[in-house]
Amino acid sequence: MRATALFLACVLASSANAQRGSTATEQLVGRILLAEDRRDSAGTAFEQGKKTPDKRIQYIARRAEARVRDPKFTKRDSIPGAPTLPAPPNYPDPAWRLRFRAITARSSCAELRTALADSAWAVRMHAADVVGSTCAKDSVIVGTLRAWATAQYTTTRARGEASWHPAAHAIVALARITPTDARTALPLLMTSTVPNVRAYAARAARFSSDTASLQHLAGDANDNVKEAAIDALSSVAGHRGDDQYLAALDAKGYQAVRAAARALKGSPRSGDISLAALHTALRLRADSSETSRDARQAVMELLAEFATPAQVPELIPLATDFDCEVANTASAIIKKLHANAPPKCTPLPITLPPDAVSLALGREVRIRVTMADSSGGGSIVVRLRGDVAPIMAARILELARSGYYNGLVWQRVEPDFVVQGGGLGANEYVGNPRFIRDELGTVPHVRGTVGMSTRGHDTGDGQWFFNLRDNRRLDADYTVFADVVEGIDVVDGILEGDVIARMDVLP
Repeated sequence: MRATALFLACVLASSANAQRGSTATEQLVGRILLAEDRRDSAGTAFEQGKKTPDKRIQYIARRAEARVRDPKFTKRDSIPGAPTLPAPPNYPDPAWRLRFRAITARSSCAELRTALADSAWAVRMHAADVVGSTCAKDSVIVGTLRAWATAQYTTTRARGEASWHPAAHAIVALARITPTDARTALPLLMTSTVPNVRAYAARAARFSSDTASLQHLAGDANDNVKEAAIDALSSVAGHRGDDQYLAALDAKGYQAVRAAARALKGSPRSGDISLAALHTALRLRADSSETSRDARQAVMELLAEFATPAQVPELIPLATDFDCEVANTASAIIKKLHANAPPKCTPLPITLPPDAVSLALGREVRIRVTMADSSGGGSIVVRLRGDVAPIMAARILELARSGYYNGLVWQRVEPDFVVQGGGLGANEYVGNPRFIRDELGTVPHVRGTVGMSTRGHDTGDGQWFFNLRDNRRLDADYTVFADVVEGIDVVDGILEGDVIARMDVLP
């Protein structure tokens, strides 16, 4: 009896020690990952991690330290103790993608006629996108495009079919090769209930220098349409569109603000612009959105050009900001106006997402992406790569679990490159308000991997991109945080604007 009690006591003590060791390990990994996420090279966590007997922890610490010290993580392949990682997927290309690649701007009219009747809509629309003026007298090509542009369409589609997409691609193609046909069809597309179609109408109006249509579309209720129209109007009308650009500085969408600010550069209306730009800069500062940086810096460029010494008191608050880059820009503008306001930045606090440690230590998590029935349905399962990018994977997991992605869309589809989306506002410049920092690794950007969209180092905004082909040129700048393990055919079939019904974390 006494011996049994002693044995149980030893077992319990051993178990308690193991639990304490596990907790201590997790706490250390948490400190390492947090120091990495904060880009804190002065902390002690890296050194502590490198001195532990656990090879996994040593590697995590060395990798984190290297990522902090080198934004490009150039020595990623030579870190001691690097584990053997699961291989990324190896998916063959669908047959239609080979036909897609065969169609180029150098293709003959006969080849384009064939492609416009292909069984895959991706090939058909690609042919429309590359057809040039040399085929303007080809009655079959022009007739096909005219039929697409004027056809009735619904906003839903079956898998393998298209909805509004042929009309949108056709109106731009017609504007390039036969403007008369484009002008006939354009009013119908400008009044479409689908914002994507109106954005394509703006691109078509650019080819025909249709200033009146572009001025109308620049006031559209949808900020993506505004952006497309302002970009086009600036190209064809210059500062004759300044009224529309000034109005768009008040837009909610950062993409429209950025487009407007870029269009106003060099304008003769310096007084109007300096007042409007200052108002916009203060408004965007109040948003506290890190991912508004591109729009904010575009507005700052206007202030650098048009602000006056009399506005210095109102400019000074802009030199104190949560974004150090914006604060530095504001301080430089004030200095240019012969005043002084040293930059002061207090970055928003960074806390480690709750699943980062377990993902770093080998936990496998999968997320199912279910597409809306209106977008052809189907589902995609991805495996998070916590072994490479535990913090990013944990942040994506947190967003997916919260329902953030439900109802968002894939807004960028380049059928022989990437599918990108999952951003608020269906636009590259409107993402999750907090930056997700890079975790560049050794998993290559091959077909079936999933990367994080950025617009510069450490500027991830929650938008995914699926690699549709091997894109090794992306390895140096973009983080792979997941692999597709089921549903690559669904990924291949995504069209622009397709809706994510929901994301579910699998048990």
